[in-house]
Amino acid sequence: MSYKSEPWYIHAVLYAIIVVLVYVLIKVAYLDPNEVLEKEKYYKQESRLRMSNLRAAEKLWEAKYGKFTDNLTALINFLKTDPSVKKAMEGVDSVTGKSTNPFVKLSDGKLVWDSITHSPKSGKPYIIQVDTSVTADTIIDRRGRIIKIDSIKTIGQRYFIQCPDGYGTIGDLRSDALKHTASWE
Repeated sequence: MSYKSEPWYIHAVLYAIIVVLVYVLIKVAYLDPNEVLEKEKYYKQESRLRMSNLRAAEKLWEAKYGKFTDNLTALINFLKTDPSVKKAMEGVDSVTGKSTNPFVKLSDGKLVWDSITHSPKSGKPYIIQVDTSVTADTIIDRRGRIIKIDSIKTIGQRYFIQCPDGYGTIGDLRSDALKHTASWE
């Protein structure tokens, strides 16, 4: 009885196929999800750093103009050109000796004004809104008749910053208690 064995190259091909399949399985099940998670972690951290810098910019804007703004272009121009921003960034607290710089560096260690206006993941601009409130004031004469109703429109007493990719918000349009509060703090 003659026993014929298969050629060696068939076994080699089968072993090679098994090795390739194991590599693909490890890549799909372990390596790719970790890469996605690392990217998500970066986008979340970077987006929150940028929104924190927008919050600091809004505070400086309010200190100078007495109200907040929802105009990103004007806010960036203010950061680039206003001497009060430079003074705040270069200042030192006389009591503690610490820097008064309200801005944080981004993940790459730099702070580029034009980069803080857009979300790093989608490239969409951050949503910035300011409140508008109308107060009515009634003028009544001595006899109790209404003479005049004045309405005062106030814009920009509160602000709201939202990430278009869902990584958080800062501020609130209805509550002074949440004026500068970030959703992740």
